[in-house]
Amino acid sequence: MSDKKKAKNNKKEFLQELISFMQSKGFVWGPEPEIYGGTAGFYTFAPLGKLLKNRVEEVIRKTLQAEEFFEVECPIILEKKVWEASGHLKGFTDVMVICSKCKSNFRLDQLLDDYPETKHFKKPDQFLKFIKKKNIKCPSCGGDFKPEIKKHDLMMKTIVGVNQEAYNRPETATATYLPFLRFVDFFRRKPVFGVFQIGKAFRNEISPRQHIIRMREFTQAEAQLFIKKELKNDYEKYQEVEDELLPLWSYKTQEKNKKVDDIRIKNALKKGLFKSQAYAWTIAVAYKLFTNMGIPPDRIRMRQHFPDEKAFYADDAWDVEIKTKSFGWIEVCGVHDRTDYDLKQHAKYSKTALEAFDEETGKKYVPHVLEIAFGTDRPVYALLDFFYEKKEKEQGKTMFKVPYYLAPIQISVFPLMRKPELVTKAREIYDNLSKEFVCTYDETGQIGRRYLRAAESGTAFCITIDFETLEKKPETVTIRDRDTEKQVRVKIEELRETLRTLLNQEKKFEELK
Repeated sequence: MSDKKKAKNNKKEFLQELISFMQSKGFVWGPEPEIYGGTAGFYTFAPLGKLLKNRVEEVIRKTLQAEEFFEVECPIILEKKVWEASGHLKGFTDVMVICSKCKSNFRLDQLLDDYPETKHFKKPDQFLKFIKKKNIKCPSCGGDFKPEIKKHDLMMKTIVGVNQEAYNRPETATATYLPFLRFVDFFRRKPVFGVFQIGKAFRNEISPRQHIIRMREFTQAEAQLFIKKELKNDYEKYQEVEDELLPLWSYKTQEKNKKVDDIRIKNALKKGLFKSQAYAWTIAVAYKLFTNMGIPPDRIRMRQHFPDEKAFYADDAWDVEIKTKSFGWIEVCGVHDRTDYDLKQHAKYSKTALEAFDEETGKKYVPHVLEIAFGTDRPVYALLDFFYEKKEKEQGKTMFKVPYYLAPIQISVFPLMRKPELVTKAREIYDNLSKEFVCTYDETGQIGRRYLRAAESGTAFCITIDFETLEKKPETVTIRDRDTEKQVRVKIEELRETLRTLLNQEKKFEELK
């Protein structure tokens, strides 16, 4: 067996193991509804998965709010004319091929994922000739594909009221542009302002096959920086990031099959990798978002779009990509300079001037939009992929060693045994801690088994109430660290503050005395 095939098999085995872990431990269930057989692309974030997703979204909010973006929530369903203006009704499609034997449908980009030379094919004939030349068969049955390529509409249609045609949004950005004039008033006509939105989006995917990486209903997060064109290369926040290093993979480097370069932002701007200071700053914010989410920096790269890959209206376009164990490199974010395209399109179709007013010059202008577009499901998947580990294969001991501040359950409280006096004290401590932290209480089974259950769920710290807690003054409990499995005794009166500093990464566990 070739090394390439072995690696592929190893990824497949790990994926099956990871999905089993997610299902059995309460992270992700589906495809849903399971009792009816399930429909591809729809999943339930189970109790632990939802807690983890909440943590990721908290990080997104804190990161963007620190950069002066304001959160909004816009409608999920919008009338047909909006999507005509945005271009989605005309061009939001995937291309696919159909097996002549089993009739299965496959997205071309997924079918040809192992053939990077096809990434920039544009014409149907190019794909068909390549499939024939390489003798590529249907993954489901081994049959031949029909000699035709079809377009598939990704928009999900619905009806509002009796007969008004409308669509579920395929992304959050379009809905964010529509209240532009309200934003101008709210931000007191500032020439630069930012908004972001986290919410559901829908795409009628052909055949979603990568678990929660590709779903038909998913959670998207997008941030838009509205900025006067003339300020893009005179952007005050740029100085804050110009010396930062980013793992950049320019399209020219990709063409030469070279590795990612760690380049300072100011040098990347000088080399023309970014076209403006404001866009360079936006790229830095996108990178910070994913490192703040707990993604290891050595698993992140920023990939520049090829000139023929960019949308026609995009002045700059880079993706954030993450290397997973199960799928290799996956795209998790797009950073685009959309210029004034969207506002002008919606102005044209709505017959409403979407303009700001420059009080210095007395002239009106249409701002440019710099966009960070990503989702929250893929980062959640990546965290599970990175930090799940089977510590002792023969014993089946598994752990989810996610960074403490992202732990779904922060604290578990255990009485050493089910003795009434221990249970009473443990309940008292649980009630106190649960006012501030996400906690669980468990008194069933051997204490060692309870520690294992907590480690599997990613619980950061376990608090154990034993006889020493009751018999000695001042009262103390043990804190058990998930990753090192070490324990220290801490005074109950100092417990909340100690846990707070550990979870906020202000102090390391080994620093406790």
